[in-house]
Parts: sequence; C-alpha cells; structure tokens
Amino acid sequence: MEADAVGTIVWIVSFVVVTVAVTGVAGRVGWSAPVALVAVGAIVSFIPGVPTIAVEPDLILYGLLPPLLFAAAIRTSFADVRARRDGILLLSVGLVVFTVVTVGLTAWLIIPAISLAAAFAFGAVVAPTDAVAVTAVAGRLKLPRRLVTVLEGESLLNDATALVALNAAIAAIVSANTPGAEPLTPWGIILEFVVAVAVGVGVGFGVGWVFALIRKQLRSPVLDTSLSLITPFVAFIPAQFLHGSGVLAVVVAGLYLGYKAPVIQTAESRIAESLNWRTIQFLLENAVFLFIGLSLFGIFQGVANSGPGLWPTVVISVVLLLAIFLSRFAWMMLTTTVYRFGPQWLRNRGWSYRTGTAVAFAGIRGVVTLAAVFLLPEETPERSFLQFLAFVVVVGTLVEGAFLPFVIRRLKLPPPDFSQEMTEVHMLMAEAQGQGLARLESEVTDSDEQRVVDRLRLNATFLTDALENPAPEGSEPPARAYNRLRRIMIEAEREAVLQARSEGRYQERAVKSVLAKIDVEETELNIGKPRKGE
Repeated sequence: MEADAVGTIVWIVSFVVVTVAVTGVAGRVGWSAPVALVAVGAIVSFIPGVPTIAVEPDLILYGLLPPLLFAAAIRTSFADVRARRDGILLLSVGLVVFTVVTVGLTAWLIIPAISLAAAFAFGAVVAPTDAVAVTAVAGRLKLPRRLVTVLEGESLLNDATALVALNAAIAAIVSANTPGAEPLTPWGIILEFVVAVAVGVGVGFGVGWVFALIRKQLRSPVLDTSLSLITPFVAFIPAQFLHGSGVLAVVVAGLYLGYKAPVIQTAESRIAESLNWRTIQFLLENAVFLFIGLSLFGIFQGVANSGPGLWPTVVISVVLLLAIFLSRFAWMMLTTTVYRFGPQWLRNRGWSYRTGTAVAFAGIRGVVTLAAVFLLPEETPERSFLQFLAFVVVVGTLVEGAFLPFVIRRLKLPPPDFSQEMTEVHMLMAEAQGQGLARLESEVTDSDEQRVVDRLRLNATFLTDALENPAPEGSEPPARAYNRLRRIMIEAEREAVLQARSEGRYQERAVKSVLAKIDVEETELNIGKPRKGE
C-alpha cells in the first residue's frame, strides 16, 4: 500500500477518534460540541507541521450534504411538516430571500471593491441554517414540539432556496465578466427557481416511490440498509444534472421513505437503518465542524495576504454578523405580528413573540454555508475575503447557538408535555392491541394450547385495563410501574445470561439470540422516553 494511501487512512481514523472524544467530553461538561470541535480544529491548524486543509466544494456538496440531509429527513415527521407548512415556507423561502437582500446590501456597502452580484452571492451563502445543528440544539433544549417542527422544516428546505439564489448571483457575476453575455433578468431568476423546485420535488418523489417498491420486496436488513445508504446520492445527482434542486430531491425522498417505513420495511430493517443513519449523521456533521477549525489557518493566510487589514476585517465581520442576526429577528417579529393580528385563520395558526424570539436565536449556520462559499467563481471580487467571512459567520452563529439554552430559560417556553405524550402512546397502543385481540379471537382454534392463548390475551388487555382502571390519586400509573419494574427484571435477566456465558453452560449462538431478544424488549420499553442529549 502506498504511503499517501496509508496517510489518508490515518487522517480518517484520527478524525473519527478526535470527533468522538471531543463530542463526548463536551457533552459531559455541558459545552456545545460544534463550538468545541471548531476550537480544537483551529488550535491544531496553527501547530507547526500540520498540513493546511483545502476545502473541496464538490466533495462537500455531493459527498457530505446529501447523506446529512437524508439522515435528518427520514427522522422528520412528514405529517408535522405538512401541518406547519405555512410557517416553514415563511422561513425557508421568505426569510432566505429577505436575508439575501439584507445581508447582500450590507456587504455591498461595507466591503470595498465588491460588486452587487458578489454581495448577493454572499448573502445567499450565509442565508440557510444547518439542519443537523438546529435539530441537535432543539432536541437538547426540549423545546415545544411545534417550534421544533418549524426549525427542522426550515433547515431542511431553506438550502434549496439559498442555492437557487446563489446560482442566480453566480450567473450575474459570470455575465458581468463575459463580454456580450446576455444579462440576467428577474423573470429568469423566477423561472430558474420554479424549474429547480419542480424538478427537485419530482425527482425526489420518483426516487422515493421506486425505492419504496424495491425495498418492500426485501426481507434482509443488510440489503435494505445498503439501498438506504445510496438513496440520497441517487436523488441528489440526477436532480442536479437536470438543473433542479438536489437538496429538495433528497429531502422529499427522505420524508417519503420515512413516512412509508412502517409498511415497506421489516422491524429489523427499521432498527438497523435508524442506528446506521444516526451514526453516519453524527460522524459527518461533527467531522465537518472539526474540518472547519482545521481550515482556519489557510483562510487566515489568504486574508492576511489580500484582506483589508485587521481592524477593518473585525469591523466588517461584526457588522455582517449583526446584519444576519437582525434580519432574522426582524423577519420573525414581522411574521409573528402578521400571525397575531391578521385574519382569524392566521391567528389560529400563530405563535407568540416568545416563540418568535426563540426561532430568531436558532439561526445556526453550518455545512451548506461551508460548501456554498467555495462555489463562487474565480472572477468573484474579493473571493478569498468572502470565504473567510463565511467561516466567521459559521463560527459566530455556533457561538450564538451556545447561548440559546440561556435565552430559552429566560423566555420560559413550555417544554413538551411528556406525560400527555405518554398517555397518548398508551391510548393508541391499547387501541392497536384491541384490534390485535379481536384478530386473535377470530383466528384461534381448538388445537391452540390454552396457556398460549391466555398469555396473549393477558398481554393484549393489560394497557386497556390500566387505562380503564387508573391508579389511585398520587400513585404511579400502572403502565409506568410496569416499565420501571420490567427494566429491573431485564437487567437481572441480562446478568443471568452473561453469567451463564461466562460459565460456558450454553453455546454462544443461544446466548446471542437471548441477548438480542432482551435488547429488543428493552428498546421497546424505551420508545417515546425522552433521552438526555437528544
């Protein structure tokens, strides 16, 4: 094996080790993992002998972005997104356009020698929020479910709007530097946006539909997960080549397949897919933040050679960060006012000013901004300086996100009602078990052993009986008591199996089979239970 190949493998392994270690330590001490990773990467980048990291935009755009978006999309509720589609569209389309114009004009006014087209291109670069970073923050803070849905939907869909705006700005830059080129018109931009959306949605639904048909025939979790791993690339690449939005194609395919999962996949396939995508999402997203930090030294060198100087750079960076935050805050206050004082149908779907403020502070940028800024053509005025400013925006919004827990506590937003959610879970489960019991009664025959039928009937009627005969006031609900005591029993059962294995009394195949069954039941008990850090 050649030395460069060995070096590449060493770098990949080092990335994974550092990413896991820093994220684990940050989680234990209560720090923001993305901020910690950027800081560690930045420190390492300034150590003599560490090679300068170069960003490959196509690698990020085609290699990292599709799986990251797909991993977030398959875990997002399609029904929730559809229910909050008005608020999501206001943020993913309206806010992006508002940010492009506001930040673009600000950049044009304060950055020397920059053209208006390049300024709008920079506005498009920094407009989209990061899907995974926002989801991680939202899950950790236990925000109201409706707010989480809006944030997740926004960060999944605003990439498409921002990239279409960026393409239009890039076309204007190229046109300005190409003699005789046809100028870009507003109608041309609108047509490009419509085509990008239509092609992206069409390809996404098409890929999702075809893969659903194929995966419905598969019973092997390995084969099913293998197809799942290539789905985002199959959706993204054709959509891009057809001048559509690859981002929308991936998101639509992910939402569709996530919605169809219960009817096209086996239980084993769903568990395997969920675990695999959570792992991929964790490694890719956090590795990107480490990569951002490692790239800072090279970016600083470029700015030092061609930038406007230290203090002008500091002033420009601060002004742009303020413009990004204030544009988001102003848009949220405007839309909140429209919701609260508009027609009745709008007031019924509105949110409070406290919720609007929380959304305003959740404007974290990430991998899309990192990839998009390197798509700027070589003839872009002040290109290297704009790349540096994009890194400043990513790091600055990550720091802003670190203060989000403090803001949420001060706003006193109501957390999700986990008790009500668990009650609904038990009610729906009781309804489902009732249907299963009815099917059992119609299928059982005299040849079926009575104790087997009695066990099935007992399991199916437990929740219904617990709901119809609740525990006395102040006592633990029966379903919750069952879960607590069953977990204690499972712990003892696992210890007994492991003890038997250590004594060599059973074959390893039998031990693994029993442990797998215990794990499945423990997983079932944990479904719906809020987990720390998610």
